[in-house]
Amino acid sequence: MAKFQVIILGCGSATPSARHQPSCQVVDFRDKLFMIDCGEGAQSQFRRQGLKFSRLGHIFISHLHGDHLFGLPGLLSTMSLHEVQGKVTIHIFRKGAELLKQWMDFFNRDSSFEIEYDIIEPGERRVVYEDSALTVETFPLYHRTECTGYIFREKPKLRHLKGDMVKFHDIPVSKLQEIKEGADYVKADGTVIPNAALTSPADPSISYAYCSDTLHSLRVARDIEGVDTVYHEATYDSSLAAQARDRGHSTAAQAADVAAKAGARRLIIGHFSKRYIHGEDILLKEAQEIFPDVTLANEGLRVDLL
Repeated sequence: MAKFQVIILGCGSATPSARHQPSCQVVDFRDKLFMIDCGEGAQSQFRRQGLKFSRLGHIFISHLHGDHLFGLPGLLSTMSLHEVQGKVTIHIFRKGAELLKQWMDFFNRDSSFEIEYDIIEPGERRVVYEDSALTVETFPLYHRTECTGYIFREKPKLRHLKGDMVKFHDIPVSKLQEIKEGADYVKADGTVIPNAALTSPADPSISYAYCSDTLHSLRVARDIEGVDTVYHEATYDSSLAAQARDRGHSTAAQAADVAAKAGARRLIIGHFSKRYIHGEDILLKEAQEIFPDVTLANEGLRVDLL
């Protein structure tokens, strides 16, 4: 199966701590790397995981709070020092792009690669990346400042050819692609061989939703409905629900509620408050009471999206 993996580089909130780095993760889709948020220390974690700068082409920033982007200027500067070529596209709100341009013009005006800015408008739902096999789309989150989530969706895959039937009907190679795409085969004498006789169903397409800092909201559940795996912030336990609401965050139980209402198969929780210095077991327990398949984010964790 083609690679579709999430690698956690940071899952703490607010500031670096002895336990966690601020928010950052990488989606590895068939060896193309996509970074989501870029908190302080992101480049160190990136290198520690053996990832290659040359494969990083897109960086998606959820919002303009420091724990989600203070690592970005350093990462870009290091990539230039490594003489990365080509183009890196940063998906970010307008004010963030303006500030980052000023920083890069001052500290890194001779960058070895082009930086392109894709401006995210507050509240928009839009496909911001697309290739032959993958799309990335935005949806609004509900924090103390404009905030966006991202959904990574595999495009529908091709059906599998039945080799014995292809050989039996002597189908030319030139017709195989359209048959994998779902077409019937018409013989020279007009006989129609149904596609179902020549192929078996395609593998299911996989999807992943990144829900950064946000209040508990059923609007989020609706926007990510049907997604296979959800990452959702879970800054606090339920005893701090009022504080979570006041600060624009969610509890672990609320994250689980969103995943359940969205019909997801798996939930990853992160963005942990540094108050949980001895571990996040209480957050895991509260989430599992609502949603069975929960994983605690941790630096270096790799999740295969199957």
